[in-house]
Amino acid sequence: MASTKGVQPLSSMEHIHDLAAIHLAESDLTIGSFDGVHLGHQQLVRELVEKAHQSGRPAVVLTFFPHPSVVLRGRKPSFYINTPDEKAEILGSLGVDYVITQTFGLELSRVAAADFLDRLQTSLGIHSLWVGEDFALGHNREGNRAYLEQQAIERGFQLHVVPPFKVQGEIVSSTRVREALRSGAVSQVAAYLGRPFKLPGRVVRGAGRGHKLGFPTANIEIWDERAYPRAGVYACFARWGEGQASAVTNIGHRPTFEADGGPPTIEAHLLDYSGELYGVELSLFFLARLRDERRFPNPQALMDQITQDIQRAREIIAERREENHA
Repeated sequence: MASTKGVQPLSSMEHIHDLAAIHLAESDLTIGSFDGVHLGHQQLVRELVEKAHQSGRPAVVLTFFPHPSVVLRGRKPSFYINTPDEKAEILGSLGVDYVITQTFGLELSRVAAADFLDRLQTSLGIHSLWVGEDFALGHNREGNRAYLEQQAIERGFQLHVVPPFKVQGEIVSSTRVREALRSGAVSQVAAYLGRPFKLPGRVVRGAGRGHKLGFPTANIEIWDERAYPRAGVYACFARWGEGQASAVTNIGHRPTFEADGGPPTIEAHLLDYSGELYGVELSLFFLARLRDERRFPNPQALMDQITQDIQRAREIIAERREENHA
């Protein structure tokens, strides 16, 4: 059980998996799903952390897994932008002291707003609550902004409502990130997240066709509930252990070889790299979409196109490096 003496911020983030397992005398808190930890989330969290640490209080993020919409509305797989641990790591890098990933189920969804606030006050000693404009808590979202404003007065905590963050005139949200992924707009995803979209997975054995064509690929097996870009070909950067390489990544159904489309695959051709990576955890960082996946009349036509893809990917990656060093 976590506790505080003098309510001093931690030197590093602590990830907790049950609200009942923590007791803080006082804290500054925000609550939400925070999937992707996009720029809007980052703005809210940075403001929370700054105010909390100025006053010597821990900054706390309470989030949920599974996502409430998965439980309540039956969202299908390929939904999450981050795993809970990835999310906690990003939040920790923003200065958050405690990340609480609370299991969300039907029982929790039925807890009244007043009862949930009671739990929060008991476990976290709320000094201030930071939320977005559309935030609500409790059964049927009864704990909306007006309700929380009244509760803040009655219970003696501060309520901070942070306005939405916009990119190119659009409000940034996890839904917009998922929509951009589904359309393959990975540059737009990066604009929403403030960083390239990261897709981690384990390298597994494939059919070996890339090797036969002269373009060996690392076949990436990902978490089946993770959102990923639309089928197509992308310029990426790959990292694993202490290794890294530029990459051309194909997501799709290998229509040139699979008459029935086959199951979707994620295959990365690592540029200027040769070696065995089977079983290795590898992350792809998506920089740009090169083209749609399509069927070619023969393997040679596919090889010619891959050569063009590699050249274009090299140009894009070189441009990004120049921008980063400008």
